[in-house]
Amino acid sequence: MAELTKKKVFGRPSSLKESAFHFCPGCHHGVVHRLVAEAVDHFKLADSTVAVIGVGCGVFLYDYLAVDCCEAPHGRAPAVATGIKRVNPDTFVLTYQGDGDLAAIGISEIIHAANRQENITVIFVNNSLYGMTGGQMAPTTLPGQKTTTTPAGRKPRGDGYPMQMSELIASLPGSVFVARAACHTPAHIRQAGKAVRRAFSAQLEGRGFSMVEFLSACPTNWRLSPEEALRFIEEKMIPVYPLGIFKDELT
Repeated sequence: MAELTKKKVFGRPSSLKESAFHFCPGCHHGVVHRLVAEAVDHFKLADSTVAVIGVGCGVFLYDYLAVDCCEAPHGRAPAVATGIKRVNPDTFVLTYQGDGDLAAIGISEIIHAANRQENITVIFVNNSLYGMTGGQMAPTTLPGQKTTTTPAGRKPRGDGYPMQMSELIASLPGSVFVARAACHTPAHIRQAGKAVRRAFSAQLEGRGFSMVEFLSACPTNWRLSPEEALRFIEEKMIPVYPLGIFKDELT
């Protein structure tokens, strides 16, 4: 019998710290962290990256990603990232933001950063509500979705429609790569990883603003099991937030 050889096919990215994630069971922040770490390793950027972290559940990125991190005031991560990148143009600068941070209090910052064609990369985690503060309605909350501030379900008239941030940012001339991905199946995770590397390439080539939006589960505030939350993404979120690449000017 031929001797079997062992080949390592999966492991922890070197830029991901050996720390146990504290996120709720079924949350996708840990998956997104890993995909960012894999891209950092792929381009060998660990020693030249600054991650600017917004306010929300993703604020603890510095506990897990082995790069320099800077926490920004609520919604101001694109402004802080702009300053860092302009002063240190050889530094790879990314922001890590949730939907409340980016699409509510920080919507002006993200629009103007994209419109100025700032050479930064944005990782946007959309779980359709405010996760850290108790599950209130966010700009991304779905029509009819129940939250602590919309107990009868979000009504577009009066509460507004969901903000489709990827489509909005893609419409601006200064953005060069914009994609929306998800993490609820292995195939979608692989596609998301490709989108993150593509967004990193946009900055490394000096092309301008890039963003990857992730549809992320929040089983705790959705009041669903982790398994039910995966179905919620597929059946409820994707029809409102279709996946795909909305802009790619790197070709």
